[in-house]
Amino acid sequence: MRLRDALPVDHKPAAVHRYGAAVCGLALLVFGVLGFADELSPFDTDGKTIAGMSTNGVLSLVSVVVGLALVGGAVIGGNVASTLDMVVGVLFLLSGFVHIFTLDRPANFLDFGMTNVVFSFVTGLIILTFGMYGRVSSRLPYDNPYWRRRHARDVARASLAARRRAAAGPLRLTTGGSAPERALAGERDLGRAYQ
Repeated sequence: MRLRDALPVDHKPAAVHRYGAAVCGLALLVFGVLGFADELSPFDTDGKTIAGMSTNGVLSLVSVVVGLALVGGAVIGGNVASTLDMVVGVLFLLSGFVHIFTLDRPANFLDFGMTNVVFSFVTGLIILTFGMYGRVSSRLPYDNPYWRRRHARDVARASLAARRRAAAGPLRLTTGGSAPERALAGERDLGRAYQ
């Protein structure tokens, strides 16, 4: 089973995943394109800066590739954007940790400076937050598609009970409201029980 098959596609947090990927991807694209426009040499480490961060041709290329991937994920949307946000966010955080130990050393072939490290940490956390929004929490609401996916039996049981109540609606005179209202109330009760 693939990850995209296991996750629900149409859910409200999808817009947050999509916009987060688009904004961060466009920011990286702008940074990378500015590096190419400045005609930087690929492995130059003499401290040329763009937007306050040191860069070279390879870092510009990496920024453009990651930016295009994020924008592509935003265009596709849904679970792809969420998963891509989380993966790229973790990679940015790891990059920050790796480069903090390679500052002023020959292994720093991307010409990272302290500003780049801070940018990597902050951007990684932002992208990761966009990817996890509405997906990772200890108290997801009952109508959240990820909660429903993780508690499929409870959802099926509540749906069956709601259909039975709806079918038996005209016979039950003591419960107020129409059959769909009673079914919705039953699902809400189940949601409250799991919060």
